[in-house]
Amino acid sequence: MSVNLSKGQGISLQKSDGGNLTAVRMGLGWRSAPRRGLFGRRTSEIDLDASAVLFADKKPIDVVFFQHLVSDDGAVRHTGDNLVGGAGQGGDDEAILVDLARVPVHIDQIVFTVNSFTGQTFAEVQDAFCRLVDETTGQELARYTLTGGGNYTAQVMSKVHRVGGGWQMTAIGEPSVGRTFQDLVPAILPHL
Repeated sequence: MSVNLSKGQGISLQKSDGGNLTAVRMGLGWRSAPRRGLFGRRTSEIDLDASAVLFADKKPIDVVFFQHLVSDDGAVRHTGDNLVGGAGQGGDDEAILVDLARVPVHIDQIVFTVNSFTGQTFAEVQDAFCRLVDETTGQELARYTLTGGGNYTAQVMSKVHRVGGGWQMTAIGEPSVGRTFQDLVPAILPHL
């Protein structure tokens, strides 16, 4: 059963049998919002990019994004860049796979961001979401829906962080401005 998260809400990533999840997928989906054109409704292509920034003691250590598809330790992997989106019906346009069991002990938080590489604002994006899936079973665990577009080009979506011997996911939903993950680091820091 999936949980629809609100901004700031968190869920444990412990299985119902008490064991910990070992592999998760953070999926990102979106569609371009239709606009009125000269000959009716039209959409323009929007290139949203998913990134995962790995932190240790509130310092960025590594990043996974379309130009660096695998973390240096191999625990986090981006499946590739989707330049136009379009699944929008619950399917992932981009995904980042995290092997939680392989994440080095010093990495205590992984923050997932999305930015409009092409510079369009989220007012031009429709049906954007990020979701966390148990990669072992394929079951969706949580979903955070981006609500109400806005005049911003990026969003700090969510994070997974260590709690005791396991992991927890927290929805962040912080709008920001930036075309790359580097632009978002100042917006991420207050959420660590």
